[in-house]
Amino acid sequence: MKLSIVIPCFNEAPTIESIIGAVRDSSYPTKEIIVVDDCSSDGTREILDELKTRGWIDQLIHHDLNRGKGASLKTGFGKATGDIVIVQDADLEYDPGEYSKLVKPILDGKADVVYGSRFMGDQPHRVLYFWHRVGNGFLTLLSNMLTNLNLTDIETCYKVFRREVIQHVAIEEERFGFEPEITAKIAKMGCSIYEVGIAYYGRTYEQGKKVDWRDGFRAIYCILKYNLFR
Repeated sequence: MKLSIVIPCFNEAPTIESIIGAVRDSSYPTKEIIVVDDCSSDGTREILDELKTRGWIDQLIHHDLNRGKGASLKTGFGKATGDIVIVQDADLEYDPGEYSKLVKPILDGKADVVYGSRFMGDQPHRVLYFWHRVGNGFLTLLSNMLTNLNLTDIETCYKVFRREVIQHVAIEEERFGFEPEITAKIAKMGCSIYEVGIAYYGRTYEQGKKVDWRDGFRAIYCILKYNLFR
């Protein structure tokens, strides 16, 4: 089965070449690399154009305005041609070497969707930000209460979908509200959802981390909106 890797990015010049190289080197045999640049202004766009010229990227889309991660994923999902679609952040927090583990429940015919959890299993995790962990746990708990799922990490980057599932979802959130939105919508679709434990190499704000407390409040709003009023 062909795997489409959708990489949304915004101002990731220090890491973008390294992460695309790691994606290319991952052991999954048949893959398509789709990069959506969300109007970067730090040289990311020029690096991506060069990587496309080298043949490192299969599809490269540039947004003319900065619209957010959710909008970039919507663009990328619409371009995907693989049987399976995975989200890959453009930083170095998540390891593309774990693709085979992440897609296995789908390849085995058991799952429609797989989440890679940072909070289960015995993989290495960088120790950072106590209040982020508390916030993530609260958001996951609130989401689980309304979806009746028992996920451990709704905010994880690594979400894997059968292509027909993700292309059936009308994504409305343009920023980080995508995470609770997609969780609510796939739960309502009755998808078979699995989790697998993954490693996590978190970065600091000084290293370019972008999510902040405002995104947490938006996530609460989205959990309520897409579970109770849609």
